[in-house]
Amino acid sequence: MNPVTVIAGDGPIVLAQPHSGTFVPQDIAANLTARGRKLADTDWHIPQLYDGLLPDATIVRAEFNRYVIDANRPPDGATLYPGQNTTGLVPMVDFENHPLWLEEPGDAEIARRREAFHRPYHTALQAELERVRGVHGFAVLYDCHSIRSTIPFLFDGVLPDFNIGTNGGTTCDPAVEAAARVICDRAEGYTSVLNGRFKGGWTTRHYGRPDQGLHAIQMELA
Repeated sequence: MNPVTVIAGDGPIVLAQPHSGTFVPQDIAANLTARGRKLADTDWHIPQLYDGLLPDATIVRAEFNRYVIDANRPPDGATLYPGQNTTGLVPMVDFENHPLWLEEPGDAEIARRREAFHRPYHTALQAELERVRGVHGFAVLYDCHSIRSTIPFLFDGVLPDFNIGTNGGTTCDPAVEAAARVICDRAEGYTSVLNGRFKGGWTTRHYGRPDQGLHAIQMELA
């Protein structure tokens, strides 16, 4: 199984999909708890939602599940939200703080997964961003996510429908951020927030270099 699928397009937008995969190798699945095997924290419906939405966009999709390793976490495992509950590079608990593993993966196993899954995904994503920037002079990385709207372990209350993340406006040109916000605000019957609970994961923060023509924005759909 190839850990990443790339569908190259001619346009300036790259749709990253790090959390929609459901593949779990047999040896890893055997160590998941019964609850973990449900893969409940997958970003459901993302491939179907974006399929054909931007016909000229490039898609980079992780086929492995986030329980194998989280492609939207820094490879060194550093937390993205200090002081807040979150899940790690290889999550030990699910979004409701229930254990995922019969035996927690150790450092060696995490390193193995990083090389087998995390690194190939980001190698492919970086290559596509560079290719697109080479054609257009810039690239827009749109990081596609979905999540349950109510998860008390991770946040209080109910999430807005559209959660836009630009790490405080640092990962893209202000015009990109403003366009996303205006479009979300025009969606009648829906709510939106900019840099609320979700400010953009490692993908957005790592690749977003607007001064170099790389603009990154995360969309977390509740």
